[in-house]
Amino acid sequence: MQEKDICVIHGVGEERKKAFHRLGVFTTQDLLFFFPREYEDRSIISKIGQLNEEKTVGICATVFSAVRKTHGKSGMTLCQTTIYDDTGKLDVLWFNNPYVVNHLKVGQTYLFYGRIVYHLTGWQMQSPIYEAEGKQEQIGGIVPVYPLTVGLSQKQVSNAVREILPQDYKETLPESIRQEQKLCEINYALSQMHFPKTFADLEIARRRMVFEELFYYQMCLLHMKEESKSTKAHILADDGYFTEFCSRLPFPLTGAQKRAVLEILEDLKSGKSMNRLVQGDVGSGKTAVAAAAIYVTAKNGCQSALMAPTEILVNQHYESFCEMFQNSGIRVEKITGSMSAKTKKEIAERLIRGEIDLLIGTHAIIQKNIIFSNLAFVITDEQHRFGVAQRAALGAKGIGVHKLVMSATPIPRTLSLILCGDLDISIIDELPPGRKNVETFAVGESMRARINRFIVKNVEEGRQVYIVCPLIEESEKMDLENAKRLYETLSQTVLKNYHAALLHGAMKQKEKDEIMTDFMAGKIDVMISTTVIEVGVNVKNANLMIVENAERFGLSQLHQLRGRVGRGEFQSYCILFDELQNEQSRARLKVLCDTNDGFLISEADLKMRGSGEILGKRQSGQNEFRVADIFSDMAILKEVQGLVFKIKKGEFILSKDDEIMIQNRVEYMLSKDIAFN
Repeated sequence: MQEKDICVIHGVGEERKKAFHRLGVFTTQDLLFFFPREYEDRSIISKIGQLNEEKTVGICATVFSAVRKTHGKSGMTLCQTTIYDDTGKLDVLWFNNPYVVNHLKVGQTYLFYGRIVYHLTGWQMQSPIYEAEGKQEQIGGIVPVYPLTVGLSQKQVSNAVREILPQDYKETLPESIRQEQKLCEINYALSQMHFPKTFADLEIARRRMVFEELFYYQMCLLHMKEESKSTKAHILADDGYFTEFCSRLPFPLTGAQKRAVLEILEDLKSGKSMNRLVQGDVGSGKTAVAAAAIYVTAKNGCQSALMAPTEILVNQHYESFCEMFQNSGIRVEKITGSMSAKTKKEIAERLIRGEIDLLIGTHAIIQKNIIFSNLAFVITDEQHRFGVAQRAALGAKGIGVHKLVMSATPIPRTLSLILCGDLDISIIDELPPGRKNVETFAVGESMRARINRFIVKNVEEGRQVYIVCPLIEESEKMDLENAKRLYETLSQTVLKNYHAALLHGAMKQKEKDEIMTDFMAGKIDVMISTTVIEVGVNVKNANLMIVENAERFGLSQLHQLRGRVGRGEFQSYCILFDELQNEQSRARLKVLCDTNDGFLISEADLKMRGSGEILGKRQSGQNEFRVADIFSDMAILKEVQGLVFKIKKGEFILSKDDEIMIQNRVEYMLSKDIAFN
């Protein structure tokens, strides 16, 4: 199937094209691999006479009376009709949907799918979707639910997918591998991933797509590791520079920090290109480890670059490194996308003249016009925000460059070895002395008033507070606390005498940065937010983190959110509101209450999440993959690792054509950063 612009699809004009672009869908191939986030089982059709509780159901019924349209006092349009089957009648209402009048015909049979509620006059179905019997696509089976944006509906996305869903998409996995692993072919997998006939068919399709995604991820990592091994690199000798650096610090490095630095220094002087991951828990001091290596690099007359995912993080790093390198002769500069073209040009000119020793930046640092005179060492911070290809692009700014990746997302070592196959691993498993643990409590709604008083107490004492919600706006499907509703409620009640602000991912980057800057400056008392504050934000005055619907988050993600507090001298607290309050949710959240060790938490997360989810539920951007979930798909991950090991050792023989297919796919994925963003 030839890859074409998304606008070739019927009904996709300029506005709908822009909406698809917001979802990362630019071509027909992008759309093919734009998989549903979940599936609704609408295959069970109920009888009207069986309805006895409020729930969402499907009904096959005939229209009894013409649709009546009225207008309420608020201007709302109300459309109403009655439907019947062989067991009874049911009133149906639609709010602000006048088109129903023209669509439903008396005497014709339709499938309706909507929520049943009890009203004064009896049971009603409110605002259902409907389709003519025999022509249904959204009712009567398993229905995909896609991620959406303004300007796109579920039906529009489904119709677009149906139009381009092929029967001749070129196979991307060698047949020998599919036979060995008993995997279905690509066209069947794609069709069932979008429109599964049964959940068994979905599981077969998903297993194939997960295996392929993880297989090529591993092959890309293997390719990068072998390429790195064959590359000669700068030889950067210590010559006492590390000791010199330590003497400049106002605090001693921990044993774990020293061990990580020594491992890095061994790589830097080896003459072979370093590819190392430094994993450290929140507050473990990864920045000081990176600074030591940058110091040694600069003293060897070479340049370093550090790439961070947001401007807020870039600014924080810039301030930290300027402070650590004060009066050392090391010249530090930063570059971000929001800088003026003139400023960026001046920085680029100084960089190529060798007048900058350390450049810190967002993805702006990998733009073509950014040229180093003698780059020897690069660092990517919060590696899960960057794709493998972006990491490679930063390293490609020099010849024989050493690469360091820093991550504050602890994952079990066994999993690190699989997911980071191109990297050697250093672990900082020790916190600096004197750092206080964040006291953590899991509570129910009965504690709401007490927690509200605790918020006010902390603000009155001059501290700042985070409140994190899983959703931005109201959801018809999930009754979860959401950021906008909570912000409006608290602003008018508990926080009416204080300065609260709302922050969420749908805001423009400039607006988000302004709000975060104000919060860091102490101008905002309480930040009500989605998980956009999860990584890297360092506000020492914030000492209280409250997470709504904590049962909806993974343990590792909750640990990351908790890490936003406890960074200053004040005792800090994390309150986890548990809506479910059942045995399973209590057991999960108890792990957070009992330990502040991110590695122990990640092990527990891995064990407790299990493999029961047919959909790899994404945790607010933490998952790097389209389909795979590193926790629930651990068994498939191990199968992939076994196969890759056999291929590497020559124990699984590939034909020449198979080798070419894999090589082409790996090169294509690395060039496009597919499955890693």
